[in-house]
Amino acid sequence: MSCLAYLPDELVSTAQLAEVTHVPMNYLAKVLQSLAKSDLITGRRGVGCGYRLARPTSEITTLDVINSINPIERITECPLKLENHSGRLCPLHTRLDTAAQSMIDHFGQITLYDMISEDPETRPLCNPEMTARVELTLGGSKPSMK
Repeated sequence: MSCLAYLPDELVSTAQLAEVTHVPMNYLAKVLQSLAKSDLITGRRGVGCGYRLARPTSEITTLDVINSINPIERITECPLKLENHSGRLCPLHTRLDTAAQSMIDHFGQITLYDMISEDPETRPLCNPEMTARVELTLGGSKPSMK
């Protein structure tokens, strides 16, 4: 998603994303399908095919991305199905559920815009070629919120 966020007005092919992110094409295709199904990206087939963000980076949270691929699940009942745990969680599962809620709260506050707006010296990019392309695309200014 960060690669698409850096290039909001361009269609980026699955092959290009796989090369830049070093994610296997078959797995990446499944991830892209999940992201498209969640209306986070749009895709185009045929000539000039590729993907782009469906909404501005300021409107997509990291929680949106996480939930489209592998949602954070709350623990509402004993996963072990122990009879003496019915109606309440044990201390361990209570703490695990609290941690899950903390992640939901935290990632729900961070947008893609926040992620790509960090200081270039402290944020890793997909690869050096992407860094050069992003610098050219952004022209040294703040990332686009498109």
